[in-house]
Amino acid sequence: MERLIIVGAGPAGISAALYAARGNLDPLVIDNGIGALEKAEKIENYYGLERPLSGPELYERGLEQARNLGVRILEAQVLGMGGFDTFEVHTTAGTFEAESVILATGGKRKTPPIPGIRELEGKGVSYCAVCDAFFYRGKEVAVLGHSDFALHEAEELASLASGVTIYTDGMEPDFSREHPIAVNTMKIQAIEGDRHVEGIRLESDMAAQEMGREQTSFMPADGVFVALGTAGSSEIARQMGAELTEKGHIKVNENMESTIPGLFAAGDCTGGLLQVAKAVYEGCQAGISAVQYVRRRKKAS
Repeated sequence: MERLIIVGAGPAGISAALYAARGNLDPLVIDNGIGALEKAEKIENYYGLERPLSGPELYERGLEQARNLGVRILEAQVLGMGGFDTFEVHTTAGTFEAESVILATGGKRKTPPIPGIRELEGKGVSYCAVCDAFFYRGKEVAVLGHSDFALHEAEELASLASGVTIYTDGMEPDFSREHPIAVNTMKIQAIEGDRHVEGIRLESDMAAQEMGREQTSFMPADGVFVALGTAGSSEIARQMGAELTEKGHIKVNENMESTIPGLFAAGDCTGGLLQVAKAVYEGCQAGISAVQYVRRRKKAS
């Protein structure tokens, strides 16, 4: 069992790893790519830089610094998390058990601009299969996404729902393994329903549209679960039952600990300034707090 798993390898995650490593915790960092730093063309307002760096340059320097300290870095996608007392982190490389976890995968993903999604949030539109699957026992549900995250959510729902379909909204499916879940690749026109989700309106015949005749099809569904891209920190925290702020960020205390003992968060996922300096500070505090948490557990046992 791992003593600490850090999800994310940006400034917050790597800073946490550096402090945890110096605290003799031997953390495992799960890296799913560069994230928001990829879009940073020039960073020149961070302490100690003799010249501006691009986001990708800073990201690579952080990884190299961590590796030089002996930090283990696993390239994988986190699909979800569960567990009781200890944590089970489900990834594309397998499931890992840990005493503590730091979430540092960046901010909340934007809601897709599909008509009806925002209007029906909490009325059949959900962002967490683990949280809400119970309410769809024996019902037909849809999962919006095209990657392993969407597949993981669909499989969580499959044991309770009467039927599950993954809708890719025109994207090519990108699943790493075979599965029995139905997949529909048509473009989504809208999520429809009066007081609750009733179904999905699809653009069913593109050829007809090109000829000036709009043709759609309606697919009944009692619920729609949004699982685009990869699981972000807020989605993972929500799966565990951690409290979020009104803006959807992970609620943490001064030690960067969430409302679940042993589950910490740092960086953009906690809200506030979207700056490298803020992410590094929170990663530092989360790493130190995780060390203290694991030591208390050991002492208590």
